[in-house]
Amino acid sequence: MRLLSEAVRSTVWKRSGNTRHFWGWLNAVFNRVDYERIKTIGPDRAAAEWLLRCGAKVRFLGFERWHRDYNALPTGPLGRYKIQGIDATESCIMYRGFDHLDGLQHLEEVKLIKCIYIEDACLERLSSTENLQTSLSCLELVSCGNVSDKGIIALHRLGNLQRLVLSDLPGVKDRDKTLERLQTALPHLDITVDL
Repeated sequence: MRLLSEAVRSTVWKRSGNTRHFWGWLNAVFNRVDYERIKTIGPDRAAAEWLLRCGAKVRFLGFERWHRDYNALPTGPLGRYKIQGIDATESCIMYRGFDHLDGLQHLEEVKLIKCIYIEDACLERLSSTENLQTSLSCLELVSCGNVSDKGIIALHRLGNLQRLVLSDLPGVKDRDKTLERLQTALPHLDITVDL
């Protein structure tokens, strides 16, 4: 009986490893950027499709409701719906999809909560996106284990950032120095910290 359970455990282990690999591959496919589609339907619609494919939610300018259903995205003239907010809680967005953010002119709020693929490179990319440097005013970073001091410091380029929430970021090792550098670069920034 013991031999049988070890064989079963070994099979399950092998399968679960393959399953993790499959989901990682599928998430990478969901994050792929189709530049022709962006040209055809516009940056906001393409970004909304990307985000919803990856399990995030979007809020459009002038609307209070968060959209989470890919099949229920509003239709109408191209360029009518502008993304104002992104809630990527527990989504699979990753660095390779961040090119979708380039054309967003009205994005004010981003929530990155329990996003296992968010890392320093994502925050560096986010803060180097020219449009977001002047539009993004609120950012929440919670339970993203791959974010370190380097990623937090990179946020200094977001000149319009007014509110930053940081919580449960085990990769941040030198909290006080990192926050001091960020606060010096952005003196008007209100930072809520629970690290």
